[in-house]
Amino acid sequence: MGEFLDVALGFPTALFTFSLLVVAAYWTLVLLGGLGTDVLGGAADADTGAGIGGGAGAMDGAGAMDGAGAEDAADGFVAERLAFLGLGGVPATVVLSLLIALAWFAALTGSALSDGAVLRTLVLPAALAVAWFGTRLAVLPLRRVFQSPAAASLRDFVGLPCVIRTGRVGPDFGQAEVIAADGSSAIVQVRQPAMDVPVAGAAKDAMQDAANDAAAGAGLTAGSKALIFDFDPGGRFFWVMPHDAAFDPPEDTLH
Repeated sequence: MGEFLDVALGFPTALFTFSLLVVAAYWTLVLLGGLGTDVLGGAADADTGAGIGGGAGAMDGAGAMDGAGAEDAADGFVAERLAFLGLGGVPATVVLSLLIALAWFAALTGSALSDGAVLRTLVLPAALAVAWFGTRLAVLPLRRVFQSPAAASLRDFVGLPCVIRTGRVGPDFGQAEVIAADGSSAIVQVRQPAMDVPVAGAAKDAMQDAANDAAAGAGLTAGSKALIFDFDPGGRFFWVMPHDAAFDPPEDTLH
């Protein structure tokens, strides 16, 4: 037992021991029902910010949504890094747990079998390589398990009108309410191309009135009508553009 503790608390295994304890505590809470597996990027609905059923989860005001936007950005950053390593398609918490567990086990085994500071220094990169390779193999079948049927249906929103529910919509921020074909409502993440977003503080000249009219039509604010014209699978958001209210469904169907 003493030898095991020496190896577990020695270099390089100690680098992963504390992280492994955090992982064990996290999954204990999951089993007890205190947490979900999508804390760092999970199902499709969580990634897109969709809330089905009467617009549940909608937030009014840009200030409240800035926090949600920051959280989505953090989740997206982690997901992008894992995808770059070939470990995407599975909740980040699952991937990180596998990486830490395999790295700890490989480091523990390598440290126990090696003798000398030089050999133990080589154990660290070897453990990281083993952890990546093992996690990569585990992720391949897990992608099918965690694939949500809702992900395939997200593209069904393309071509539908929506109502903006945040104070503004830009290339990196925005939410809107959309009515699905079955009559249910959803709050989804939306973005507007930068070229369509009015520039604040435009120069005042002889064409000021025309510029203001164009900006008013292009700007999307809370309550504005927009049209979903594309879906970004990487960012898991929808591209929108201003939409003629004449083609929208009756206002009372959006509540």
